[in-house]
Amino acid sequence: MSARPPVLVDLKFNPEGIARILKTAFADRGSINLADPETKGRDLSACEYALLWKPDADLFDRAPNLKIIFSGGAGVDSIMTLPGLPNVPIVRFVDRSLTVRMSEWVVMQCLMHLRDQRGHDQHQRDRIWGKMAPPEAAELTVGVMGLGVLGQDAVRKLKVMGFNVIGWSRTKKELEGVETFDAAGLDLFLSKTDILVGLLPLTPETTGFYNAGLFGKLRQGGALGKPVFINAGRGKSQVQADIVSAIEGGILGGASLDVFEVEPLPANDPLWGLDSVFITPHDAAISEENALFRHVEQQIARFESGEPLQFLVDRTAGY
Repeated sequence: MSARPPVLVDLKFNPEGIARILKTAFADRGSINLADPETKGRDLSACEYALLWKPDADLFDRAPNLKIIFSGGAGVDSIMTLPGLPNVPIVRFVDRSLTVRMSEWVVMQCLMHLRDQRGHDQHQRDRIWGKMAPPEAAELTVGVMGLGVLGQDAVRKLKVMGFNVIGWSRTKKELEGVETFDAAGLDLFLSKTDILVGLLPLTPETTGFYNAGLFGKLRQGGALGKPVFINAGRGKSQVQADIVSAIEGGILGGASLDVFEVEPLPANDPLWGLDSVFITPHDAAISEENALFRHVEQQIARFESGEPLQFLVDRTAGY
């Protein structure tokens, strides 16, 4: 058995897949999978590295000697709010596959609203040969909020499809060929936006950020008639009651949502019944487990050879 402490794993998704991959992952040190009932009550004090996604609330009490925390996804909000969070580096999961999946979802949703896919679906159900005359992508401006790895890739893919794309981030980012805005330019950014794409991390500042006041500042009377809201960032960044009210009141023409305040989305939530809303079950960009474990192994190897860690979370900013 290796003298190196095992990697602590507490991932609240796909337990069968995680267990299978852990049979060969971390071959030089092994692992402790908290989803395994046999680990209940096990001493975790020797663990130096932890791979986490929505971990148990008492985890840091049980594992007080961690050197690095790895997130099982692109977000870290489920970790940042845990009691006893140690002052150690936190590393986000950044992977080509996750990024590509997110951009695919964003582009697909923009195209479905552009081409009124809901209308075609209804015509098919009613057996109506109803031709439409939608605008082309160049007639619309897509505003992307959040210009990290995921947001920048989505911007590039949307531009390839012909959309006019602008970007917003709390602090200004320079992207070639893209008009960008910072916090001070929020209202101007919104006034130019026909389709708003939310890819912001969850922080105290972004909690409830997408609300009635914000929706009311989006451009009215554009090529789609009414603006559209698309969110694949974090569910608690949106006020769902305000989305419903904005659609029913004619402020928004529709929405595409992959994240929600409560997940799974309750069966009695009014969002289910809105014809202009596309709902997906937080699977726009799922973490591919093999890539996740390779990422953690590579970062541990970098750390132990004296190289700097990549994709570090800014503890002050919260992402």
